[in-house]
Amino acid sequence: MLVQARLREPIERGEVDLLVRRWRRLQAIVGNTYRTRAGRLTVTAVEVVDPADLTDEDARRAGHDDAAALRASLRGDPSLPTYRITVVAAPGPDPRSVLAADDAVTDEEVAEIDRRLDRLDRASSWGAWTMATLRLIEAHPATVSTELAAAMGRERPAFKLDVRKLKGLGLTESLEVGYRLSPRGRAYLARTAR
Repeated sequence: MLVQARLREPIERGEVDLLVRRWRRLQAIVGNTYRTRAGRLTVTAVEVVDPADLTDEDARRAGHDDAAALRASLRGDPSLPTYRITVVAAPGPDPRSVLAADDAVTDEEVAEIDRRLDRLDRASSWGAWTMATLRLIEAHPATVSTELAAAMGRERPAFKLDVRKLKGLGLTESLEVGYRLSPRGRAYLARTAR
């Protein structure tokens, strides 16, 4: 779910608890927690609405001045369903961030990361990419993904998707521009024999 970073603090304060999206198909499930630029959000309710029925109160809860501004912010084809999504800030830290910060990598964890990276390499139609990507990010932190992808001879969207897989293992961190190895990623690279 795309949520503007400007909404992080209003969501954390409980001032914003509503998202309104026009989607071809539902992309938010009640009870699920999503990572967004505004932090981790848990969906508590979803309903289809007619944009004409959105109120000024809905707009304020969504971070807009009034219903007209909220309706004007809707993207996509007007014939698509409009969803009214109630959210709350998820409690506690992002488990992925906690994992990334842990640089006390055991022999068993190194072996497990090796196994998972091997599996990612084998499943890739592009070939083995995991170690080359980690080493590239290590050598060029905070470098725009377009340049990193070009250095690997890859298309940017596919490259970014692969970096997200490394992030899911706690090995990389996203920056405002580009990436860097996490403490866990640095500790892993120092210990792996791959």
